[in-house]
This record gives sequence, structure tokens and C-alpha cells, in this order.
Amino acid sequence: MSCEIKCSACGRTPKSLLDCKCVSCGNPLDVKPKMVFSKREIREKDYSLWRYLKFFPYINAEEIVTLGEGWTPLVRFSENVYFKLESLNPTGSFKDRGSAVLVSAIQKQIMVEGGFISEDSSGNAGASIAAYAARVGIKAKIYVPEGVSGPKLNQITFYGAEVVRVPGSRSRVAEEAQKPEEGKVYLGHILHPIFRDGIRSLAYEIAEQLNWEGPERVYLPVSAGTLLLGVISGFKHLAESGVIQYMPKIVACQTRQVSPLYHRFKNLPYHPPEKVTSIADALVSTHPPLLELMAKELRAAGGDAEIVEEDEILRAFKELAGEGFFVEPSSAVAYAAYQKQLHSGKVARGEKTVVVLTGMGLKTALKPK
Repeated sequence: MSCEIKCSACGRTPKSLLDCKCVSCGNPLDVKPKMVFSKREIREKDYSLWRYLKFFPYINAEEIVTLGEGWTPLVRFSENVYFKLESLNPTGSFKDRGSAVLVSAIQKQIMVEGGFISEDSSGNAGASIAAYAARVGIKAKIYVPEGVSGPKLNQITFYGAEVVRVPGSRSRVAEEAQKPEEGKVYLGHILHPIFRDGIRSLAYEIAEQLNWEGPERVYLPVSAGTLLLGVISGFKHLAESGVIQYMPKIVACQTRQVSPLYHRFKNLPYHPPEKVTSIADALVSTHPPLLELMAKELRAAGGDAEIVEEDEILRAFKELAGEGFFVEPSSAVAYAAYQKQLHSGKVARGEKTVVVLTGMGLKTALKPK
């Protein structure tokens, strides 16, 4: 296998692809591609995530579970700003990249053992995992925060998953999902390295859609960190393979309420609220288990972090909708951060910039006034 899966702390290799974290020290596992990225290996007639199948060597082509995810549009918004429309993935969010790769990698083993998938989610990942489990015929049990927004809950339910509402913090939702139960296979998208690894494909697409002339900046919203870590890994792979000339500056964008990475990255104290009330309701991880890994990788990649206020998010959300891009408020966080840095002079108008719009606006519970 031309990739390496090992513990991000002690370096030990897991015994099974079902492992979410190191069984020795409990730290997150990480996937590193070991092959050189070659444009000749792209499946040019496949306009989906799977055009990059060769770069996910743990996937058997006959066992791919797909709903047509990936190869989402990269739309020029202005002269040097592009929007990557991840909201147009099958279940309406970027999470489909991770779900497709993860379920493809482990579905055979789960079916042989007669088990079911357990997942914890604030909504989008739960909907995505539920959809891909339904596609392959595996039972899924999705643990969600008690206050998850209606459209996302409906989506999970219609896919046929069993929904378990959990009161309390986001970390408590994860704890419930991991409690031992006969047949349960916990595949938490936050911790599972294969889910994060599937998001590498997003970086490949952005580079290819820009004719392999990588962007100078990429803005993306951050909560648990799967998007951030996957995108960094993908661009790093391309840069180390000589496919792009440099790493773009990745800007991790967070809300004032949910900003543990911003504060850790800037070496500032963070005091999370007792209850998250932000309109960016997909960004809820005040104590993300991947925080140290995120900070480490963002620094190593020469990235940056930005924080935005509620009024800035709402203004960005409305501006995007007014331009025809109806996205979740959580997606608008990235555009709000770009606007903030543009107006402060941290980014120049001439810099080629990609803003990742992560989720569809039909998922929001916001209503027009």
C-alpha cells in the first residue's frame, strides 16, 4: 500500500481500517500518501472524486460506494476570487468526500461481521454517512446534538438511519456514539483518518480546475478540523510531488463563539460559551479532539487563522445569496473572513483566492425577515 496510516503521536500502525484512534496511546491516527502524484494517473473520463482513485490505494475499485460526489464547480466570482461549490455534493456538503472514501474502504468488513455504523454529528456528516450507508445497505445509527436544525435531522431520517438525540455538549454526543454495543462499529468522522483523507480530493480538484496553477490563498470554515486537515494534506501532496509550485496560504476561518483553533494558533486564551448560539450552526466544536493536530499542521503549512463576528457572518450570507449563491451560514464564515482580511489589507485584491462554500443553504433553519 503506497500510503502510511499511523498514530500522529507515537507512530504506531493500526491493525484495522476500522480503528478511529491509536489503541496504544489514544491519539488521532493520520494518513500520509507515499506515492508521487502523477497527472497521468488521473481517470480523465471520470468526473467525480474517483478520477483520483489511484491516490487512495486502500480502496478496491470494485468496492467503491458512490453517489456521484466530487468534481464540484469552481466558479469565478470576481477577477481573482473563485468559489468552490461543495454545496453541490450529493447530500449538500463537502462531507460526502469523506463519507464516500470511508464507507468504500470499510463496507466489506462491516457487512462480513454483520455490524452497523455509529456516527456522531452536528448534522451534515450524519446526513452524509447515513446516505452512503443507505447506498450500500448497511444500518446506521446517528447521534446528534439535541438542538440540531430541522432540515438536517429530516435528511438523516429520510435516509433511513436511526437518530439518537443527545442533550449536552458536542463532546457528550461523541461519548454516547462510542459506547460499546453489540455489532456497533464507531466510524466517527472527526476521528477516523480515512474520512479526513478523502477530503484530500478537494485540493486536487481545485488545482486541476485552475490548470495546475495553484491558488495563492484558500479560505475555509473550521470546526472539528476534517476539512482543514484534508485540504492541507492534498495541497502538500501536490507541492511535494512538484505538481504545483508552492503551498497556498490556507486560512482557517472560525466564529467568535467557536474559535479554539484561532486562539490556539494566535497563542491567545479561549473561553468557550456555555451554549453555542451562532447562526453558523454547523460549526460547534468548542473542544475539538484534533485541535493540537490542526494547530501543528496549519503552522507547518504556513497558514493563517481568522475570526468573524455574527453580524459579519449574516452580512456575508446575505451578500452571497444576493449574488445567487445560497449556502449555509457556516459556509458564509469563510467568505466573511476573506472580506475582513481584504478590507484590513491582509490580502490583496490581486491574489488568486479560492473560498470553499461547504454546505447548501437549503439546510439552514434561518428564515428571511
